[in-house]
Amino acid sequence: MGQETATLAGYVANLKHVDIPQEVQGRAKALTLDFLGSAIRARRDAESTPSLLKMLETLRLDGAGEATVFGDARTWTPAVAALLNGALGHSLDFDDTHADSSLHASAPVVPAAFAVGEMVAASGHEVLTAIVAGYEVCCRLGNALDPTSHYARGFHPTATAGTYGAAAAAAKLFGLSQDQIVAAFGVSGSQAAGSLQFLVNGAWNKRYQVGAAAMNGVIAASLARNDFVGAIESVEGKHGLLVGYSDNAHPDKATAGLGATYETMKIGIKPYPSCRYTHAAIDALIAMRRAHNLTPDQIKRVEIGLHRNGIILTGDAATKRHPRSVVGGQFSMFFTGAVALDQGRFGWDDYERLGDAAIDALADRFDVVQDDRLEIGRSHPFGARVSIETDDGVHERLYPDPSGEPTSFPDRAAMQQKFLTLARPVLAGRADQLADAILSLERFDRVAQATQFGRQ
Repeated sequence: MGQETATLAGYVANLKHVDIPQEVQGRAKALTLDFLGSAIRARRDAESTPSLLKMLETLRLDGAGEATVFGDARTWTPAVAALLNGALGHSLDFDDTHADSSLHASAPVVPAAFAVGEMVAASGHEVLTAIVAGYEVCCRLGNALDPTSHYARGFHPTATAGTYGAAAAAAKLFGLSQDQIVAAFGVSGSQAAGSLQFLVNGAWNKRYQVGAAAMNGVIAASLARNDFVGAIESVEGKHGLLVGYSDNAHPDKATAGLGATYETMKIGIKPYPSCRYTHAAIDALIAMRRAHNLTPDQIKRVEIGLHRNGIILTGDAATKRHPRSVVGGQFSMFFTGAVALDQGRFGWDDYERLGDAAIDALADRFDVVQDDRLEIGRSHPFGARVSIETDDGVHERLYPDPSGEPTSFPDRAAMQQKFLTLARPVLAGRADQLADAILSLERFDRVAQATQFGRQ
């Protein structure tokens, strides 16, 4: 291994807004808007939100500050705002996904950037630069960890690599030097945590641990800002991230093409509020239902082929076939597939069908299997093969990519529409103002002039 920690730290320290291509800046703004839509709706709708707020009240961490929690009426201290925005934005499982690293880049990075940006009275373009820095760090570390190996070890990359991304964004806004960012990454290595054990019972850990990654990144950068001595070689060291969290690390992927190739441009958008590994199959099921005029009574059997990562997360029949919690449904290929096939769509409000006898009966006709065709020669693991058996024969489609990937990234109007559908029930007319502000973030002298529209 080389000097991956120092190289990434140097990149963050030296990154300038003028050096970021316009298309990358535009993509970062679109991704930020997409994330905020999920956070705003989750402030009202996510069943885990009251517990988070009560915990903060119990611990007397609910004091006023200068940082926005999107969809909330008041302001909070920066670390708590990062925690809440991160947890809220990840609660619907409707936030973006970087395919190669199999992580959600915005969830830890954007909350850290806004929390510190408001704290230091940063401009919109400074916050945008920090978000890009955070995206590049966490996605590259996710690549280096090798998501298949990382998952096999039981880790959630959004929470592990995401802690470094959040620290990078916060450090950039604090104006830290390369050495200080190395120290912040050193602290991040002690904080990077995220277990897949939530899959067993549909627990809310996944939401919290991503919010914690955002908060911990802010804390790590704040410590470094105040001369805390953090571990060096946090990424590549003998006991570093790549050794401790993966059996098949690729250190070169952490820095390959750094500054020239933007991982930010490889982040995709979710059209459905569920695990990304379900999306290609949902696309196929909806398309096949329409093409063949299928109704549930015609279906004899459905077989869905996924990459092994998708099997781990969504395809275990013993635990996933009939979920009863929202998290269980978000990680059930059986439930999401049955809903899509039953009604030709799948959205956030469709979790009301958890426990629906008709959906359970249709899910009983689903089998989810590992498909080697999705393992070899693919640029990422999110494809699906769908085979539907009816009295008229067998219909089959292979979708190598789900919709919303960079090759089919939604246009500005579509991104605004997804955001407004989520945000308007909470923010009413302010949702349109916030959308306009985020999509022109660089025009604000102080980022708080934009984030104010995100308060209820």
